Amino acid sequence: MGTPTTRSLIASLLALTAVACDKGTPAGPDNFMGDARRGTDLVKQYQCGGCHDIPGIAGADGNVGPPLHRIGTRTYIAGYIQNSPDNMADWIEDPQRALPGNAMPRMGIPQKDARDIAAFLYTLK
Repeated sequence: MGTPTTRSLIASLLALTAVACDKGTPAGPDNFMGDARRGTDLVKQYQCGGCHDIPGIAGADGNVGPPLHRIGTRTYIAGYIQNSPDNMADWIEDPQRALPGNAMPRMGIPQKDARDIAAFLYTLK
């Protein structure tokens, strides 16, 4: 069945595959400061639903950006950035700084609003 080194390598690769494909758990730590209820209102104010399909937000059925269903359980933001509340807030505040050249424009969302929107998005599980 192979050498011990080969078996070890195969076991390591299988473990990495299992981690990479894990559906994940909610990414938000308990100490993240953000107001999810205010974030709900801000999602409407900034018209995020013009580009994204967002559950629980009336009229938020855009299809330019990805749907945000279960965003609170995803491993990555935009396929490259580790999903965490702080990274999500940074992304919302300035997506071009977070990942230059991506399709999401800077919306002029201040940090406090971005944190509240991120808190709302982490309720989507």
